[in-house]
Amino acid sequence: MGYISELRKLVGTTPIIMTGACVLLCDSGRLLLQRRTDNGLWGTPGGSMELGETLEDVAKRELLEETGLVARQLTLMHVFSGPELYYKYPNGDEVYNVVAAYICTDYEGALQMDNNEVSELAFFDFTSLPLPNELSPPEKPVISKFLEYLMNAK
Repeated sequence: MGYISELRKLVGTTPIIMTGACVLLCDSGRLLLQRRTDNGLWGTPGGSMELGETLEDVAKRELLEETGLVARQLTLMHVFSGPELYYKYPNGDEVYNVVAAYICTDYEGALQMDNNEVSELAFFDFTSLPLPNELSPPEKPVISKFLEYLMNAK
């Protein structure tokens, strides 16, 4: 989080717009989620954009850093923004997220989590995802849209 860390030195915890990407990695009717170390809740692999990156670069980098998996192909599902994407981190930092959510079904590698940001990685059946109160708040609209996407794909 180099860019955001540098920005925070200037603005403190003041709300900022934070652009990033996440990956909905699917395998055999299951979705990969990670338990975050900062709030203990489930979410998708993802994070904030660094200077000069594309949103797809962010998605691929964060997936690799947090899970050890390499995305061979990503499909843009939706771009999220607005009041639902507001989040106040446990440390007091406030953000209004703008998130590009990508679906990935073509990947390689073995699961290997980043112990700094992730305390657990698990695949969940599409029909038995964590309850909304077990999801990190900015993830709720993403997961909801993903389930809608699955219903429309049938």
